[in-house]
Amino acid sequence: MEKDQAKGIIEALLFATARIVKTTELQSILELTEDEIKQIINEMNEDYKNPKHGFEIIIINDGYQLTTKSEYYEYLYPAFDKRIEPKLSQAALETLAIIAYNKKATKFDIETIRGVDSSATIYKLQEYNLIEQAGKSDLPGKPMLYKTTEEFLKKFGMKSLEDLPDLPRFKMDSNQQIVIDDLVEEIKKNNEAPSPTNHEEIKSNEKEIKGEE
Repeated sequence: MEKDQAKGIIEALLFATARIVKTTELQSILELTEDEIKQIINEMNEDYKNPKHGFEIIIINDGYQLTTKSEYYEYLYPAFDKRIEPKLSQAALETLAIIAYNKKATKFDIETIRGVDSSATIYKLQEYNLIEQAGKSDLPGKPMLYKTTEEFLKKFGMKSLEDLPDLPRFKMDSNQQIVIDDLVEEIKKNNEAPSPTNHEEIKSNEKEIKGEE
């Protein structure tokens, strides 16, 4: 198989599936070795560095996913139909709760609490403009910090993170950590609430209200 043809097939697969495609899947479809696929994807990412491209391929565990470049998020989000709110998964809600209650959190912080890889969830929440990068931590390796956005506050009916329920309301486990399920339930309540109409938004500006469901 010609290399350019392989690149086209990989790009089409990643775009059409809109998910993490395992290396083994690509090997089976393309009949190429793992090293050959890795080399091809590295070359594709070099091509994607050109500003005329809005995509990049990210590596997540033993697979690949095509995603929009982070520098273009601010241009993409306003184009989304706001009447069709993205339905957040359990993983997304857990990640949002961890970041919101910690004000800022690294990928390691999130994965330590959740116990699973959260790379794809973090990328998706950035695409939804619910979290954003917040500089780098002082910890070894300078890991990236993430924080919630103004869009997060708007979506969940809060004026600031101070409107989050007090932590003492939630159970603590044997290690004195907040039980994540309880935090998620609170986030879910607002996530399932219907978005306010323009008329309701005007009313809310005239009269102070707090976390209406």
